[in-house]
Amino acid sequence: MIYLLAAIGAVTIAVLLWRILGADRVGVTTRQAPVAPDDDPEFLRRLSEQQKKKRKDGEHGGS
Repeated sequence: MIYLLAAIGAVTIAVLLWRILGADRVGVTTRQAPVAPDDDPEFLRRLSEQQKKKRKDGEHGGS
């Protein structure tokens, strides 16, 4: 029984220290969520430019 209480106390102290120090200070890197292509304005801009260029090349490249 004393070992169970000691384990719970150790976990509680560890969680409190983690909260106080913060994950950033301990060295855990936080990753940004990946952006889906249809949510990425830069990707959409490049896609639009590519489509415009293809249309322009198709209009002037015909025989």
